[in-house]
Amino acid sequence: MPSSPIRQILVLAMCQGLLLTHGVSMIAVTGLAGRELAPDAGLATLPLTTYVIGGALTTLPAAFFMRRYGRRAGFSLGTLLGCIGALICAAGVAARSFTLLCLGTVLCGSYTAFGQQYRFAAADAAEPSWKSRAISLTLAGGILGGVLGPWASTQTRHLLAPAYLGTYLSLAVVALLALLLVSRLRIPPLTAAERATSGRPLAEIARQPAWLLAVLAAATGYGVMNLLMTATPLAMDICRHPYADTAFVLEWHVIGMFAPSFFTGDLIRRYGVLAVIGTGTALMAGCIAIALAGVSLMHFWWALLLLGVGWNFMYIGGTTLLTETYRSEEKAKAQGSNDFIVFAVQGITSLSSGLLISRQGWETLNVFALPAVALTALATAAYAIKRRRGS
Repeated sequence: MPSSPIRQILVLAMCQGLLLTHGVSMIAVTGLAGRELAPDAGLATLPLTTYVIGGALTTLPAAFFMRRYGRRAGFSLGTLLGCIGALICAAGVAARSFTLLCLGTVLCGSYTAFGQQYRFAAADAAEPSWKSRAISLTLAGGILGGVLGPWASTQTRHLLAPAYLGTYLSLAVVALLALLLVSRLRIPPLTAAERATSGRPLAEIARQPAWLLAVLAAATGYGVMNLLMTATPLAMDICRHPYADTAFVLEWHVIGMFAPSFFTGDLIRRYGVLAVIGTGTALMAGCIAIALAGVSLMHFWWALLLLGVGWNFMYIGGTTLLTETYRSEEKAKAQGSNDFIVFAVQGITSLSSGLLISRQGWETLNVFALPAVALTALATAAYAIKRRRGS
């Protein structure tokens, strides 16, 4: 890969790391903060749901904003929204306002929606044969979030009174650092000819079996991961595990999500994208089996670690497959609709997570995740057979 794209991918990977530092810290403390401020325990994860809703509502506008104004302008706007959102969350905690906390997480979700485009920006910067590796190396930057996110939430949780105020203020600083990095991006914009046409209708693009499987893999990977990860801090607290243990489990979960990115792209090039997606579904099933086997620290650790690696294979595999289904002028609608569906699934699982963990328990929550994983595994196998026969 030429040196210039490598520099751009390095910047994108660092931006991804700060995005995940922001996101992991949000997930680590927001469910707990929500439980203190919510009028009902079943609404403890509502601020995380509004976080996802903010992302879902912003995905398509973010994609089309970047189509018109470029990647750097879009990512700059996203980081500013993340900074403002974190400050509103801090104000909500200080004022003991559940409403303000939810409003702040909406804007933080918008930051995530813009940040979801980092992987597509990497694909834009790379040669076609390097797309899968560019995507996976950019997502590898999330390791920074896996280390800094849990550490920062632990260190800042009681730094200021009331609890969690210091965490949200620190997240505003993280978003500002990301803004400085984004200013170094130089991603080629669409040409005038590409902007002049929108390509095929979205309905035609979405009828492709490859597009459907790509979206299913990404949505299932994110949905199951979000369902279990969002509930983990609450489940571990119910099981009397100290917060330091929760931070430890989340740290390794996020490392599991992003450390494989150093070689996931190579695995896709060697074994094919469908084999990687299928392996991801097997790892997700293993995670659920371990979670159902017990609630010790190591049960949580192994389950969340496998959950992270399974997400990596399904998400990078789905993203790589998606890039094969659209033309350059169609990327905004194809990418934006994919991310909208992913965020919509996240919103459903975030809200379900709080209700299930508080009223049905950890085991029932895990059982609810099984059908989606099984469906994705079957769809992947069916498409692999179809493609093999076609070739």
